[in-house]
Amino acid sequence: MACAAGRRLPAFAEASALCVGDMGRSGRAHLMTAGTARAWWAMKQAAAGDGVALIPISAFRTVDRQARLVERAVRRGEPRAQVLRRLAPPGHSEHHTGRAIDIGTPGCPPADAAFADTAAYRWLQVHAARFGFRESYPPGNASGFIAEPWHWCHAGA
Repeated sequence: MACAAGRRLPAFAEASALCVGDMGRSGRAHLMTAGTARAWWAMKQAAAGDGVALIPISAFRTVDRQARLVERAVRRGEPRAQVLRRLAPPGHSEHHTGRAIDIGTPGCPPADAAFADTAAYRWLQVHAARFGFRESYPPGNASGFIAEPWHWCHAGA
């Protein structure tokens, strides 16, 4: 997509070795690489020990699933350029790697800017790096995406 080229977004291959890293509240399995799953559980337990609940909202996503998300938003009438400021073009999402996790917390709508005002976000800002996670899209990020305080990516093996 031209949007990816114009913004110099990196391409990400789909991970092939995945495991169930956690289960969502709805019972949906969230797939992650094994290293990400181990780091996620360690981080989630450390946060719980500090009284902070971290909930997985989304993890691994195929290129095809990403394409369907983009097309669904466009069919609902959202301009493609606007969609691609909040959803990576297919092939350019960190979710394809199995190392990205969208994180939520009780009382906050999923994947909402309000997450930046939660104790969970403040906890992640202080502690996530210790577990190998970084916030991918802070305000003013070089990728040109909207700020996504809920989106965190593990450094890998």
